[in-house]
Amino acid sequence: MMAFSSFWKYCAPLSLLLILSYSQTARGQAVQAENVTVLEGGTAQISCRLQNYDGSIVVIQNPRRQTLFFNGTRALKDDRFQMVLFTPRLVRITLINVSVSDEGGYFCQLYTDDTHHQVATLSVVVPPEVPTVEVKTEAVEGGEVELTCMSPRSKPPATLRWVRDRREIAGVISQQENGKTVSVSNTIRIPVERKDNGAALSCEASHPALVGQKRVRHYSLDVHFAPTVKIIPPQGILREGDSLSLTCSVTGNPLPRDIQWSRVNDTLPERAEKTGNILQMSRLSQSHNGTYLCQAHNNYGRAADHYTLLVYDPGAVVETHSAVPYAVIGGILALLVFTVICVLIVTIWCSVRQKGSYLTHEASGLDEHGEVQEAFLNGNDASQGKKEYLL
Repeated sequence: MMAFSSFWKYCAPLSLLLILSYSQTARGQAVQAENVTVLEGGTAQISCRLQNYDGSIVVIQNPRRQTLFFNGTRALKDDRFQMVLFTPRLVRITLINVSVSDEGGYFCQLYTDDTHHQVATLSVVVPPEVPTVEVKTEAVEGGEVELTCMSPRSKPPATLRWVRDRREIAGVISQQENGKTVSVSNTIRIPVERKDNGAALSCEASHPALVGQKRVRHYSLDVHFAPTVKIIPPQGILREGDSLSLTCSVTGNPLPRDIQWSRVNDTLPERAEKTGNILQMSRLSQSHNGTYLCQAHNNYGRAADHYTLLVYDPGAVVETHSAVPYAVIGGILALLVFTVICVLIVTIWCSVRQKGSYLTHEASGLDEHGEVQEAFLNGNDASQGKKEYLL
């Protein structure tokens, strides 16, 4: 079998020439070819239509001018090509699992005294796959993140766009040819804050071969930021013998793994148990009093929060509650005393003001009757004094 194949490989071209040299003239014969467009990976049908065919030689060649079929007989060992129809009016072959390398012109030739041929152009369309997202720069709170959406192969070039909250984000688009296909990318730079962590973005690839559909890649922003720490305190008053559980609520990206508990200016009590972000103490006493600190850190910063513990004994709590009414009564009495003092001060001030006004008026009357008063003191009457003055 192999020997026959080798023989056919070398003898087929020679046989073709001999047949062509003795072919009869076929006036009016013609051949027509149909262009074909197919998706990569699909199946292409290449057809050659014959007019006034009289049995002349029909040859079909690929774009590299290699003979595929000679009058319905396979000439090239490529099982992807199959002769599916050979009639006086129509010759048709199929090509399965089409790739871009199969693209080009396929020759339908009718050999007579005047060779007739037509070229059926096979066009291969390559739709884009789901695009990929590449992070160019790390997203850190207060900075910018650079994201690139890529479609490595498509033909014709795919259209890429970034979308957030149904709004397009303008980016920088670039293309690069890779043989017969094109690589497309769309790069964006956006500012990020802590609140943007987990925000949903998507890169959409559109293409004529997708018939209105889109290939979408979803991406969630991963924004790094320093931690925050908050101690959740217990409710109510803590008494001797009670238990205490403090929870340290920690946020951050990345989330701090090492959470540290400590007591300011002292060591933790012997019965204190640390379990991750929880500090537990049983049978509280006055010795547990103090300020407790929770600290956490990551590569972007550190944070801390404190809680002041004050353990009461039952007696102190009762005295505190019983002292409340006496404090209220004492306040009321102090207010009354203050009011009485103010009234006394105002009364004295008004009395002094009235007495001063009376004395001033009395002095004015003495001035008006000064002469009478002086005469009275000297023992003379007023008329006598007047007469002496006239003489």
